[in-house]
Amino acid sequence: MTFLSTQLFTPLFLAVALAAPGFAAQAQSFCASDGQPRPVQLMERFINADCDTCWTDPATPVPASNAVALDWVLPSRQGDDAPLSAVATRDALVRLETLGQGAPAKSQTLVHAVKGIKGAALRVAHGLPVSGYLGASIELKPLSPAARQPLIAWLALVETLPAGLEGSPVERNLVRNVLSRNWDGRKQLSKDEQKSLFESRSMNIAPAANPDRLRVIGWVEDEKGRVLLAAQSRCIAP
Repeated sequence: MTFLSTQLFTPLFLAVALAAPGFAAQAQSFCASDGQPRPVQLMERFINADCDTCWTDPATPVPASNAVALDWVLPSRQGDDAPLSAVATRDALVRLETLGQGAPAKSQTLVHAVKGIKGAALRVAHGLPVSGYLGASIELKPLSPAARQPLIAWLALVETLPAGLEGSPVERNLVRNVLSRNWDGRKQLSKDEQKSLFESRSMNIAPAANPDRLRVIGWVEDEKGRVLLAAQSRCIAP
């Protein structure tokens, strides 16, 4: 079985997937977390690229309605011969290392409660794909007293895949690219910088990713790795 490397990325299969409810291309130029409920839980599902059955496992954990899930596929020792190699990313290994976890032989799910930062909110946004890149941003605003501490900001470019695609029992937010930055709210900042902590980048789009299904999910952690705030963009049809 060649998983996610042939059928999922053929033009005909993409056209069928895009025709499904909720996955039509959106005629707009900007998507953000504005007006979206704040996630109170962040779920991270890690799958080893060797384990094709992990993608179709009916026991795959499902996030609560007020939670957001990320799907990371880890490179394996088989390299390109692994069933899920087409969607594996080394960013997944970096994320596990940050969490103090080793790579699972099959799959592993980690769940983080979003603890909040009093007086502050997190915003993420992105524009339209241009020449294989997507401009995206993450912002913590305002810099309340509780936010004046060392922080790590994460911004994941994900491809949202509907339940049923390649037999997946759940909707998946497949991580395609990641930005991680250290923020230090304790520093003496300029008058403008005191209003928020902000990061924007052009993020490379994986060649096989469908641009019409891309969005961003961001979160902020403290020095102990606790998730303090999370946000996800949504494209609302005009």
